Amino acid sequence: MKFLFIINPISGNEDKSHLLKQVKNNLHKGDEIEVFKTSGENDIQKLRDELSQTDFDRVLVAGGDGTIKLAAEAMGKDSLPIGILPAGSANGLANDLNLPLEPKNFVPIALYGDTRKIDAININDQLGLHISDFGLNAELIKEYESSSLRGKLGYAINSISTLFQSKGPYEFEIKTEKETFHKKGIMLALANSKKFGTGAVVNPKGKIDDGIFEILLFKKLDLIEILKTLNEGNELSTDFVECFPVKEVIITTKKPVNFQIDGEYCNSLQEVKAKILPKKLEVAVK
Repeated sequence: MKFLFIINPISGNEDKSHLLKQVKNNLHKGDEIEVFKTSGENDIQKLRDELSQTDFDRVLVAGGDGTIKLAAEAMGKDSLPIGILPAGSANGLANDLNLPLEPKNFVPIALYGDTRKIDAININDQLGLHISDFGLNAELIKEYESSSLRGKLGYAINSISTLFQSKGPYEFEIKTEKETFHKKGIMLALANSKKFGTGAVVNPKGKIDDGIFEILLFKKLDLIEILKTLNEGNELSTDFVECFPVKEVIITTKKPVNFQIDGEYCNSLQEVKAKILPKKLEVAVK
């Protein structure tokens, strides 16, 4: 087999050299690996060029949700199986797939593990693999990306100032296949799975391969409800979050609101069009 190993050097504030070493140590005899390091400059086109020049059998991704998204978008319709090596500040997709946390366990899965097909969401012609949102969380990610602090500590420190500076609540018009309604909240998420990268279970009924996604409207900050997200079995109060299962949706706001996709800040937007892409991606899971 021939592998393309995509490394995001800055994700998670972690040196990735040990991962490359472990991958090479786990390669079967005769298998080959090429390395592609992201730079933040025209990565998607450079990656497309790399993929077009060689017939790879599987793509390995060492990074967070944003790096997996980059790989998936670069592959386009000619999708290859993806092996995930969780190494981001937030590893939401890996968490949702219940991948092991230790390299000695997840490296063999990424290389030679059995695969599973999962859904994605087309969001304004970008891919959303995990959870994307308007509002408070996107504001946090914007602050984090402009900060010199990386990793979970960076998230924690930036979250303090973000909570005090947030401009929410926001007004949203939500147009589904069946109805149009207006809601107000501090955050509105498009969830293809159950958990944020922190492990918080915000969408208990979410399944990553069921052909639908959920619109989650978070109405207010509530410490008790936030603590409940730390345990998967807890039911969240409808006073805290409302859930709307959909296959496609158009969301509009009266004024631009910060928006992020899979942990990557996009911009302040007034409209998002989203549609489920069933069984879009193949990932190694066990």
